[in-house]
Amino acid sequence: MLAYMKRTTVKIPDALDARLRHEAERRGTTIAEVSREALEAYLGGPSTRRQLGAAAAGRSGRSDVSERIEEILASEVGQ
Repeated sequence: MLAYMKRTTVKIPDALDARLRHEAERRGTTIAEVSREALEAYLGGPSTRRQLGAAAAGRSGRSDVSERIEEILASEVGQ
């Protein structure tokens, strides 16, 4: 995986560095991986995942989701 990756240096404030390190430790992964995910989420990329609110429709408490699923999905995708 590292064979096709470029190394770069980014200067960040101490507070952001602390948050980045904490997040990497919380996830049990590397700072580089958290940084890549954050950059891909911001810039778009192969691992960018679209979040659809309708994916949690089963926990919405509504009883008409099955009848309205097309409408719900259309509103989510249109955002």
